[in-house]
Amino acid sequence: MTHAPAPHCRFCHKPLVHTFVDLGLSPLANRNLGPDELMSERKYPLIARVCENCLLVQVDDSVPPEEIFADYDYFSSFSDSWVAHAKRYCDAMCARFALSSKSFVAEVASNDGYLLQHFVARGIRVLGIEPAANVAKAALERNVPTEVTFFGAAAARRIAAVHGHADLVAANNVLAHVPDTQDFVGGFAELLGSDGVATFEFPHLLNLINQVQFDTIYHEHFFYLSLLVVEKMMAQAGLRVFDVEELPTHGGSLRVFACRQGARHVPTDRVEAIRFREQEAGLDRLQGYEGYADRVARVRTGFRKFVEDAHRAGKTIAAYGAAAKGNTFLNYCGIRYPDILAIYDRNPAKQGKLSPGAHIPILDPAEMASLKPDYVVILPWNIADEVRHSISGISKWGGRFVIAIPETRVL
Repeated sequence: MTHAPAPHCRFCHKPLVHTFVDLGLSPLANRNLGPDELMSERKYPLIARVCENCLLVQVDDSVPPEEIFADYDYFSSFSDSWVAHAKRYCDAMCARFALSSKSFVAEVASNDGYLLQHFVARGIRVLGIEPAANVAKAALERNVPTEVTFFGAAAARRIAAVHGHADLVAANNVLAHVPDTQDFVGGFAELLGSDGVATFEFPHLLNLINQVQFDTIYHEHFFYLSLLVVEKMMAQAGLRVFDVEELPTHGGSLRVFACRQGARHVPTDRVEAIRFREQEAGLDRLQGYEGYADRVARVRTGFRKFVEDAHRAGKTIAAYGAAAKGNTFLNYCGIRYPDILAIYDRNPAKQGKLSPGAHIPILDPAEMASLKPDYVVILPWNIADEVRHSISGISKWGGRFVIAIPETRVL
């Protein structure tokens, strides 16, 4: 009997022999289903490993890329809070780096122009770099110049030759999604001007561990990043990190500022402070990643007990938010329809479909009053306050909200 070869680290190429957490077989977390698609649904191993050499946490390469990227329906501008976040970013970067009509700003994975539109409004020259033609079309309609291409070193050299080197390059929630980290990060070194700045936003691995946010792990997210590892990625490409900010987005993110090695930007105290916190948590050694799977299993046990107790008491359970993280959570916990009778979601594109794996109907929140569930589990826990405010009417029939991460709590 032959065994499959051990997977290798996507960054340093050493064998991956240490499992961080095994979440079992799971469908693609963003692939909601029509009723006629149930028989063709596929599941893949969802295993996150940690490299003993560079300590990069990453999921196994178990899904063909065309399965992940065949259909991309996420438009950033549908989230008002995310557009507001982008506006604050624009204001802060313009003030800090004295950007003007003479500046050039680019964004990698620029989506529908949600961020660059704010720079356009200031008269700053911009370029979006976006691989999905359908969302790039929306950016062009918003008067945001956009090139449809995958970003890497070769694309960056070509863009710099045509448009010049950039004063600022933004990359929000994309560093974790690109499997070839060396070519991708190398592109920023090619595109930046001598004193240019690249900013990268990504969910912080320290929060994923401390708050047991295992539901943010899914096949489309290749990497789970610490500052310590990101500094290695930057250094390998000839860049250095000179500042880092902590953000509340996505359950707690970092915004890393990087520049060329010889640039004038002086390191801030925040870099050393977060580096120290990660070291204190053990993220600079393999032992710091041990025991996580046991903590994740306890979350599953607690939620399954809540569901069983509720059903035994004759209570009904629904959920809110057909988010990818919720699908990872439900599939790992083995919760399906009719354990949960419905998932309510504001996005019309999701309504009328079934959640992946669990096959729970996704409905318009306006229909919640007809079911009057006793419990509503808020699957996107990172926006729990927003959800509780927007559907506060469940108190009329005695309904209560539930959060399941980092432990099951009835609110």
